[in-house]
Amino acid sequence: MTESAPRPTLEAVAARAGVSRATVSRVVNGGDGVRRPLVERVRRAVEELGYVPNQAARSLVTRRHDAIAVVVAEPETRVFADPFFALQLRGISKELTAHDSQLVLLLTEGRADHARVGRYLAGGHVDGALVFSLHLEDPLPELVRRAGVPTVFGGRPGWSDGAGGAVYVDSDNRGGAREAVRHLVGLGRRRIAHITGALDQTSAVDRLDGFRDVMADAAPELIAEGDFTPAGGERAMRRLLERCPDLDAVFAANDLSASGALRVLRALGRRVPEDIAVIGFDDMLPVAEQTDPPLTTIRQDIEEMGRLMARLLLRGLDRRGGAPDSGEASAAGETPSGVVLPTTLVRRASA
Repeated sequence: MTESAPRPTLEAVAARAGVSRATVSRVVNGGDGVRRPLVERVRRAVEELGYVPNQAARSLVTRRHDAIAVVVAEPETRVFADPFFALQLRGISKELTAHDSQLVLLLTEGRADHARVGRYLAGGHVDGALVFSLHLEDPLPELVRRAGVPTVFGGRPGWSDGAGGAVYVDSDNRGGAREAVRHLVGLGRRRIAHITGALDQTSAVDRLDGFRDVMADAAPELIAEGDFTPAGGERAMRRLLERCPDLDAVFAANDLSASGALRVLRALGRRVPEDIAVIGFDDMLPVAEQTDPPLTTIRQDIEEMGRLMARLLLRGLDRRGGAPDSGEASAAGETPSGVVLPTTLVRRASA
């Protein structure tokens, strides 16, 4: 076994740069008050020696861990099977990497997981948290509040317990749903059904509301509850056909549900779009471009949602205000505490 060379120390960097140890510490830890020529000398010495700061010592100085918890309120079987989560995590990871912060992924499936996540957040291991895919009655918001961790939520929060100032990033779910249904109406479709998402999530409720905005007189049997999964889309599509065999269009709450609906229609010999037009929501290319036929859908920029969540959180941490900053709100037409990104219709062969 070979012995590793000793790690360069702060003192060695100071000696190489010809400055004091305190000056090196300020430069390495991002402090102010060091003249640019000295900063360049220190950085050059750090590179030449291969110096790597001790994270524990750095945290004592900066009070930052350079780590962000990403809490997904779903079991791992769902997270790793649904491309939505991969896209959102990719956006978050890109933004954190650009700011030299680590992503700590925490998943929740049951009561024991919630307790574990709460303990971890309260333990001072991370600088903040990004929390998404919340369900109604989910204990995570309260756990985060108790932990005192700066947080940005993915999706419009659905609670009404006085936490109205929560910072969040969402898409225009209701407006996108309206555009989808208006597109179907414009195609001459009159018996338009809706496969919902999981109705304990605000995104599904908002998309159902958007459907009802256009189809105010739709009969209850034209609405079937799904759960944002292909299997849920299949079950809902079968129920709709049993109840309304003459329907001529379906708006599904996401692309995965739409893919399940398309499989059922194909198996039953219903032509798409000739007999029944189908439209989804998300525009996840691994799904929308590979369905048969390719899926017309409402596009939301899932990766950008993740990036923006991370950006808002990091900006708040940099301001040392203790809460994320929603200063970009005015640029995107959203509420003071939330950023709502626009959606667009993407036309393909299914509608």
